Amino acid sequence: MANGTSNGPSRQEVRDAAPGVLRLAAGAWWRTASWTIETSVKVGSRAVGAAVAGESPAKTLDRAATDARGYARRLLGFSDDDDDPAGVDPGASEASRQQSLRDRGAELLRQSADVNYDEGAHPAYERILGSLAPDEGRILRFLATEGPQPVVDVRAGSPLIPGSSQLVAPGLSMIGAQAGSRYLERVPAYLNNLERLGLIWFSRESLEDPLRYQVLEAQPDVIAAKREGGRGRTVRRSIHLTPFGEDFCEICLPLDTVELDALPGVDVPAEEASTSSARAAPDPPDTDAAEVEEGGRRVAREHDSA
Repeated sequence: MANGTSNGPSRQEVRDAAPGVLRLAAGAWWRTASWTIETSVKVGSRAVGAAVAGESPAKTLDRAATDARGYARRLLGFSDDDDDPAGVDPGASEASRQQSLRDRGAELLRQSADVNYDEGAHPAYERILGSLAPDEGRILRFLATEGPQPVVDVRAGSPLIPGSSQLVAPGLSMIGAQAGSRYLERVPAYLNNLERLGLIWFSRESLEDPLRYQVLEAQPDVIAAKREGGRGRTVRRSIHLTPFGEDFCEICLPLDTVELDALPGVDVPAEEASTSSARAAPDPPDTDAAEVEEGGRRVAREHDSA
């Protein structure tokens, strides 16, 4: 107490507030009692119906428990959308979860038979977008606009001697640099994630144009790996978008350069920018390209002689 006054409510204020508090308490009691009676009747009715239908006692109890939890969630103000992402109550028994999954599967088949049902975009695309790094988006866009890309493995030893071939450096490519990735050292992890999501696949087949591999094999990291393996050789492979990945890129990513330029704070990869500027200005003497091409031919001769 300070200066003869109290910080708490006075007795008169308590008496004035008492009727409102009693009304709230009575209302809460009535809603709880109504819910208890309603839930008991509904759950009991379902249990009796299941027993008459010959359902096993364990399954009947599982259904009753699931119904009771659903009524309780609605009483507390939770919606059905607050369940786990799979749409199955995490507290349900295994039998109930299996039944819920089967019900969802049956709904999918019903929708597939409905000629008026329009699916739109694949339902997995939203989750996939949340599982991608920004650089992975650039790689996907690059594959969508430029097509399959060359990849090489560097191996040591002779392929003619069984058991002598050893992998020195797998999956070397120029995808990260050409796509404009910011973290080039993470490109192998990016590609693993994109494969995990079903967006790309690694083919054992090489591309038709050998010049693309000659340019790749002239890159410093490939040359260093071959030196590490002691006259190491390259095995030519390729990376492709899956049909699922192609559809994902078509729906979710801005593939047109003009559309990408319109986005705030987005830099177009240097390769695309140089292509756009080349359309407006004549080409200068391309001595660097000739040197790279000659280096590619030299590497190809070494590859053939090995």
